Amino acid sequence: MAIAFTKYHGLGNDFILIDNRAATEPRLTPEDAVQWCDRHFGIGADGVIFALPGQNGTDYTMRIFNNDGSEPEMCGNGIRCLAKFIAELEGITEPHAYKIHTLGGLITPKLEADGLITVDMGEPRLLAADIPTTLTAPTEKVVNQSLEVAGTTWQVTCVNMGNPHCITFVDDVAAIPLETIGSQFECHPVFPKKINTEFIQVVRSDYLKMRVWERGAGITLACGTGACASMVAGVLNGKCGRHVTVELPGGLLQIEWSEADNRLYMTGPAEKAFTGTR
Repeated sequence: MAIAFTKYHGLGNDFILIDNRAATEPRLTPEDAVQWCDRHFGIGADGVIFALPGQNGTDYTMRIFNNDGSEPEMCGNGIRCLAKFIAELEGITEPHAYKIHTLGGLITPKLEADGLITVDMGEPRLLAADIPTTLTAPTEKVVNQSLEVAGTTWQVTCVNMGNPHCITFVDDVAAIPLETIGSQFECHPVFPKKINTEFIQVVRSDYLKMRVWERGAGITLACGTGACASMVAGVLNGKCGRHVTVELPGGLLQIEWSEADNRLYMTGPAEKAFTGTR
């Protein structure tokens, strides 16, 4: 039976969205998702997102399969796309907030009057046990720790934003051979559940440049949770303030780490590309 889908992207980080409100389990298997995401033999995407019924008082549940069939806890760009997709399904055009259940916890995206989406990403988790990583003791933070990858010692900071991130500050993000070292970070034995990896260039205290290797997806044009994690790492290392613009290959995200409630707020776009059936 053909399944309807809508293709969205958040700054070039692209997803296939499926209306899954009639069932509590995804309509596709992880193996199906791999085929759908194939850019030569399928639709092409970084992942497939399912809009499922809510749980525990939430409006909806988000499930996502990466293009390798793995399932991440959460996706920042993906949840902005999901919010736009749900609003279209419901016929909502005014500012509106949704409570979304994810494997990484409760996330609240809000459609703004200007068409952007602001997402309450929750509080960052910083202990080694939360990442998880064996870089230091489970109850310690991983800030500016040494990690050897590809014959080079990198200084890394780790943050969990519903999914795990390893952040390294560099002089020039364009010079990083991400194609060759990204997977070596992702699969490093100090990260038992693998890791998303961000390389950050500090342009100013309120402006960061970022390139990312996403766990299960590889190089992507943007990563919302990664942008949040990178800003947190910048604050922890004294490299940036709590209101920053993050420049990704696909565009700009605005990130705030509120001192009032310790929560991260991410604002950015989500755009519909096309609809179809498969």
